[in-house]
Amino acid sequence: MGKRIIQQARGKGGPSYRAPSHTYKGSAKHPSSKEATKGTILALTSCRGHSAPLALIQYENGEATVTLAPEGIRVGDIVETGAQAELNPGNVLELKNIPEGTLVYNIESMPGDGGKFCRAGGACAKVVTHSGGKVTIMLPSKKQREFLGTCRAAIGTIAGGGRLDKPFLKAGKRFYAKRAKNKLYPIVGGAAQNAVDHPFGNKRTSRKSKARPTARNAPPGRKVGSLAARRTGRKKK
Repeated sequence: MGKRIIQQARGKGGPSYRAPSHTYKGSAKHPSSKEATKGTILALTSCRGHSAPLALIQYENGEATVTLAPEGIRVGDIVETGAQAELNPGNVLELKNIPEGTLVYNIESMPGDGGKFCRAGGACAKVVTHSGGKVTIMLPSKKQREFLGTCRAAIGTIAGGGRLDKPFLKAGKRFYAKRAKNKLYPIVGGAAQNAVDHPFGNKRTSRKSKARPTARNAPPGRKVGSLAARRTGRKKK
């Protein structure tokens, strides 16, 4: 009969794989209105679903949003949105209005989606160039990506940058930190599993080279490892 491998079992809706999103403080994003307005930071808080502190902002037009808090802001500070906003931490502008070399975070993938890129604690991206209605951004991975000039981004660097400086020391601590965000931990290699649990697993040998390239149209349960590899082996110099 076989058995569902863990990649298949996750996401089926069982309680073991369901994120405790009812305990999250909210979805961190830019205000839905694109009109120029000012807001006041009412509170700074932490959320188990985010690696960065969150800021609760009340805008003059009546909208209240939860957003990622940048470094250098305090409760009571004023933040602005719109084309005339200054380049201060926490202010939200369209990319076409942000000069080159400015550090930004929470960049929209498409105008109005609230922010998709560069959202982890301590992260920031840099505006590189403006060209023909598009803006090139250098992401934290050093990869450069083009965005529409009408996409919005916040100015500054996200707070919480020292979160990786302290080691976990115990596997249990990491387990509960991962569980708070519904992340799988520990991750067991396929070759270390039983044959019924993974195509690469068995207890008859310790050989680790059971992995083979898999076809793109392989059936579920077999589609693991190197999927539809264009080439394999070491590159010859």
